[in-house]
Amino acid sequence: MKNFPIIKSRRLRSTPYTDRIESHGVSSYTVYNHMLLPATFKSLESDYKHLKKFVQVWDVAAERQVEITGKDSSELVQLMTCRDLSKSKIGRCYYAPLIDNEGFLVNDPIINKLAEDKWWLSIADSDVIFFAKGLAAGNKFKVEIKEPNVNILAVQGPLSDDLMSKLFGEEIRELKFFNFKYFDFRGKKYFVARSGWSKQGGYEIYVEDNTAGQDLYDYLFEYGAEYNVKAGCPNLIERIESALLSYGNDFDNRDNPFEANFDRFINLESNVNFLGKEKLIEIKQNGINRKLMGVKIDHNKIDMYCEKTLYDDNNNIIGYVRSAAYSPTFKKVIGIAMINKPYWQKKDQFRIEIDEKIYVGTVCDLPFI
Repeated sequence: MKNFPIIKSRRLRSTPYTDRIESHGVSSYTVYNHMLLPATFKSLESDYKHLKKFVQVWDVAAERQVEITGKDSSELVQLMTCRDLSKSKIGRCYYAPLIDNEGFLVNDPIINKLAEDKWWLSIADSDVIFFAKGLAAGNKFKVEIKEPNVNILAVQGPLSDDLMSKLFGEEIRELKFFNFKYFDFRGKKYFVARSGWSKQGGYEIYVEDNTAGQDLYDYLFEYGAEYNVKAGCPNLIERIESALLSYGNDFDNRDNPFEANFDRFINLESNVNFLGKEKLIEIKQNGINRKLMGVKIDHNKIDMYCEKTLYDDNNNIIGYVRSAAYSPTFKKVIGIAMINKPYWQKKDQFRIEIDEKIYVGTVCDLPFI
């Protein structure tokens, strides 16, 4: 598959860190929330191996925030998600699928509660701000909704604790997963969350001052030299192995949260009101006819510019691969696929066409690791 350059424009925004990541050798971009998101540096596999052993600094400013404040902010945020936030606490991060009135998925942000009347929805790749504004206008909620100037830096990898404690002090090691707190560094306060789009451990730093963020980016490399720090980005191989789902790739607005295995985030028994609740109750009662599963394919490469169909020996469609990559760990292609019932239970072999040749694979559970 031929690669083409992404042409920068005002519509396709760069980030405060773009000059820096380019000086560190970014080799490809993707587009996320109308912004540039680094996709590779040295290579997908080389970046993967480094991430699993050392520490990386990621420009993930494309992970935009939807800020909702005001008297009715809690009611609006709850209306958008099937997760019960009635007992949510300030300083906590909540993974929360957003649902429309038909029970389909709109996004899967991390919802940060900054105050009783202030929330940041740290969104995946879709225009949640318009969804929120439409609901607020239709319900006449007293809220203010905006995209604040917040540009996230992520520090990920098994040595991330060592690097972050060197800058922010040993206390940061005690920060619990999906909690956040403000930490001081060189006279600036930084919002730091124990989170990130890898399973290698790490932090996300929500930077509200561009200059402070650029300075921090440089300091992370200065302080991290002894830990072999490198510029990095969310890695396709690592995130598939870890079953970290991607909105727009693994699932989208065609799918409901049960199909995406979000059962533990669907609170149908509580008294909270949210969009699509009655529809989700109906879906739970009737059951689903497909769901996301893992697949392993006996081949060493795959290009994923569209869904790929999976067939059984009788040429019946058993599902569709939505994301896939070659895994150096498994020595084969692994992927995330929407598998039809009853094939997700049988886990039989399937056939798939890659580059006009047929290969075989098997359905498996997630995560792979």
